[in-house]
Amino acid sequence: MTYHSLKNSLLGIALLLAGCATTDTIERPQLPMPENWAEAVDAQAAAAGAGWWRHFNSAQLEALVEEALQASPDLAATAEKVVQTEWQVRQSGASLFPSLNLSGSTGRSRSEPHGGTASESDSTRLTLGASYEVDVWGRVSAGVSAAEAALAMAQYDYEAARLSLVAAVANAYFQTLALRERLAIAQENLAIAERVLRIVDARYRNGAASALDLTRQQTAVLTQRTALLPLEVQERQTLTALAILLGRLPQGFVVDQEGFTHLAIPAVAPMLPSELLLRRPDLARAEAQLVAADANVAAARAALLPSISLSASAGVASDALLSLSAATTSYSLSAAIVQSLFDGGRLRAQVGTAESRRRELVENYRSAILTALKEVEDALGNAERNTRQEAAQQQIVEHAARTLRLAELRYREGADELLSVLDAQRTLFQAQDSLVQLRLSRLGAALDLYKVLGGGWTL
Repeated sequence: MTYHSLKNSLLGIALLLAGCATTDTIERPQLPMPENWAEAVDAQAAAAGAGWWRHFNSAQLEALVEEALQASPDLAATAEKVVQTEWQVRQSGASLFPSLNLSGSTGRSRSEPHGGTASESDSTRLTLGASYEVDVWGRVSAGVSAAEAALAMAQYDYEAARLSLVAAVANAYFQTLALRERLAIAQENLAIAERVLRIVDARYRNGAASALDLTRQQTAVLTQRTALLPLEVQERQTLTALAILLGRLPQGFVVDQEGFTHLAIPAVAPMLPSELLLRRPDLARAEAQLVAADANVAAARAALLPSISLSASAGVASDALLSLSAATTSYSLSAAIVQSLFDGGRLRAQVGTAESRRRELVENYRSAILTALKEVEDALGNAERNTRQEAAQQQIVEHAARTLRLAELRYREGADELLSVLDAQRTLFQAQDSLVQLRLSRLGAALDLYKVLGGGWTL
């Protein structure tokens, strides 16, 4: 029987045993996408394109982001996971090809039977063997497809990690500048409190103010000094966190001073909701996970069917040491078919598990889409409302500053009590501090919007 007739016979037996293999199309969640966003969208706003962090108009932020992308240990570790998955794809793809093995041996043996004559023999052998599993039902190719989907997942994980790293660097930098601005405000208010203390002290020495007024203002000065300490601690801790993101030693790490109010707050225009599936690496990863699950289901089903393997070998052998002279040639060709008859339901349980896992991932993908839509709506709403809040807070600061000037003037002239000055000073400090935090919220909202839109990444 020739090789081709043997192969065709085995294929025919396999078809009789198992029938035709069936494959399913990839299941996708049925989820209607909204036509537009519920929150208002600025048509003139900039899209979340590549290099979106440059829209904040900060050269130092751009330098920090570029450094983090080059030196972050976490991002480098994620990149190595992609490399590992690429090798796994190559390993899986090797199963589609025959395997060849070459073996050789040579040796001398001596036999000395009891009471008999000793004999020696030499031998040299060289053998080439080949084996191949015929992927009739697609089990091996399904394994390759699953490995390729795993590679896509690893690549999307890298893109998501890259996006998160850039957002984390920008957020830490914004927080550092905001804390410095709050420190400057606290120091300015301390200077105001010390100036008022000098006025109160002068009035007290001239008999125009009471000891109670002097004590109250001294308490206000001490309170302002104490307020500096937690802000200094927060700034130092934020700087060390930024250093870790950059892959630097936290000890001695500093960034140059930059005006917090000079940062631009870009208006970000989102794409249509239906385009979000192509612009977020986490959603792309969820879909790749579905592809891998489908391949695993196909492989589990194919494992129920017969496996067919072919093998061949050829060799030469001689009765000489380290020589193939006058060698004897041999070859063999064989084929095998294996069908599991009873395994206690193990293979069918594997199929059921794979199918259930696929249904689970479909629901997870649907949940991820819903979550993504919510995140964009929330980010759009936060960006718009924070803008209005900052404008209103700016007016509060202006009125509070004017109130303090008037309160100091009236107290200096003896027309009002010290409590009015203290209340006006406290109100101004709180208003200025809130204004800085609202501006930080606006920067954070723009940052969040870039992030939930995929940060310019496209499938």
